[in-house]
Amino acid sequence: MAAVKEYSVEEKLVALLQLQKIDSKLDEIKILKGELPMEVSDLEDEIQGLQARQTRIEEEINGITEFMESKKTAIKDSESLIAKYEKQSENVKNNREFEAINKEIEMQQLEIKLSEKHIRDANEELAEKVKTLEGAKKQVSVKEGVLNHKKGELQKIITDTEKEETHFNKQSGEARSHIDERLLYSYDRIRKSYRNGLAVVPVERDACGGCFNSIPPQRQSEIRLHKKIIVCENCGRILVDATLNDSVEAK
Repeated sequence: MAAVKEYSVEEKLVALLQLQKIDSKLDEIKILKGELPMEVSDLEDEIQGLQARQTRIEEEINGITEFMESKKTAIKDSESLIAKYEKQSENVKNNREFEAINKEIEMQQLEIKLSEKHIRDANEELAEKVKTLEGAKKQVSVKEGVLNHKKGELQKIITDTEKEETHFNKQSGEARSHIDERLLYSYDRIRKSYRNGLAVVPVERDACGGCFNSIPPQRQSEIRLHKKIIVCENCGRILVDATLNDSVEAK
């Protein structure tokens, strides 16, 4: 069985520091993108919602138009019946038949008036729906303009940083392979705890480079020996000396 390499504390610190500097480079690229990815996603969702609303309004307009056409057809049918009844009235034989035909004519005339009222009401509703549809289309157009602008900004940043981001993502993966799981878990947990993503920081001007809490001289001496991993008692970040920090770079 092949022997598993044991890393010294100094090697572990170097690996952690290397990973931190690589991840910090990736964080810088993320900051460059800022809120753009989220803004683009939110705008796409908003436009999708507006387009769905626009479709609903168009369907309602089609429904109103179909309703109006049915009422126009009903008017024509009533007019045809009236013409038929009027022709029949010329050949009536008694008052009873005449009154029956007149009632049918009056009923069809009422149907025409009712249909005309429905058409007027539908026309008013249609005008409102058309106005609402124009507003919805304008909203979609404005949002699409903003989305295209945001996408353009984001794409430019992605294009400018793609090569660098790919490089550092690869470097990050390689650096992680040299750190044991327990230490890597602690590193990731600390990184997530702070907005600046700093889990490994140098001692600068006798203070923690993360929270600026004062580090006693004896503690600083222990940090410089690289014999054990030491964390800041105030913020929990992993501490390294300035010399080691300056010797490690993310390339």
